[in-house]
Amino acid sequence: MGYLSKAAAASLFLTLFLVSHQIKAHDFNSLLPNNNATNADEVVVARKLAGGKCNWFRGSWVYDASYNPPYDSNCPFIDPEFNCQKYGRPDKSYLKYRWQPSSCSLPRFNGLNLLQQWRGKKIMFVGDSLSLNQWQSLSCMIHSWVPNSKYIFSPFRNGIASVTFQDYGVRILLYHTTYLVDLDSEKVGRVLKLDSIRGGNAWRGMDVLIFDTWHWWTHTGRTQPFDYIQDGGKLYKDMNRLVAFYKGLTTWARWVDRNVDPSKTKVFFQGISPIHYEGKDWNQPSRSCKGETTPYSGTSYPAGIPQSWVVVNKVLSRIKKPVYLLDITYLSQLRKEAHPSVYSGQHSGTDCSHWCLPGLPDTWNDLFYGALFG
Repeated sequence: MGYLSKAAAASLFLTLFLVSHQIKAHDFNSLLPNNNATNADEVVVARKLAGGKCNWFRGSWVYDASYNPPYDSNCPFIDPEFNCQKYGRPDKSYLKYRWQPSSCSLPRFNGLNLLQQWRGKKIMFVGDSLSLNQWQSLSCMIHSWVPNSKYIFSPFRNGIASVTFQDYGVRILLYHTTYLVDLDSEKVGRVLKLDSIRGGNAWRGMDVLIFDTWHWWTHTGRTQPFDYIQDGGKLYKDMNRLVAFYKGLTTWARWVDRNVDPSKTKVFFQGISPIHYEGKDWNQPSRSCKGETTPYSGTSYPAGIPQSWVVVNKVLSRIKKPVYLLDITYLSQLRKEAHPSVYSGQHSGTDCSHWCLPGLPDTWNDLFYGALFG
């Protein structure tokens, strides 16, 4: 699914407004203008950035030869899929970049402080393999601070995996779901239900929830995990994926409004993690993430704003309960070299979707930590 100019992002907001008011929208792209640039920040009507007064999500990547990642490839929680150094990546320069916000600094991650302050608490990531990426990163970052502390690693059971740091009673959980909304097997086939979210029962009782979805909404053909889309009691063979995403995310937003007590649970949305399969997105059409060794160095990303980013911001602008956006999109767009590429133990071909560990998701967790304690 493509990217938008700044003006087109504003127009997509209008389209989403029409969809939310039951006015049929056949094709998002037909409603997108090509000029009249508008600042992306003006598109956001009312969202809560995790950085509060300081926008931690605008800045640049700074090369620092003295910078070392918070853990190494021996962390016991890293899947082979993300363990680029173990599986032969020859360069290490991608591990030497740190994120520097334009007008402030991020609080330094302190895993011991997190365990002490959140003793007895439960933190749950809810989402797809990008949530897996971030969950493993956070588990490794904490473990590096207390390497001799007892832990229990519980692999997936009924869709839930966890790491428990026993000395502190802190559980870091992952609930795997590709869409947040339900995907059921029925007589007609596999049905993606845009207005059903029974899986939310497993999310109750958490002290922190970090949600993520988008990656699978774009899949078609043999990699598409559903046969039909259900919306309002009607079955569709397919529909505009941005419209479907908006409807599904709106169902999730209603779940948050109905089920979350902000005095007991903090809610975050991971934001949109970009891909780097097509070099035209950074003005190098013949390239992909394979072979890249440095971030994109411009002050703005040539491809512009992902359409999915606009959908997320639209939904968050309408939600009533506090949901803090980890707005990772722009800073991650710049990191075209930070993917596993061909250096993955469990991924055939070239992976320009996920991220090496250690690597970029560690910065996502620096931002998460800052939002908790900054």
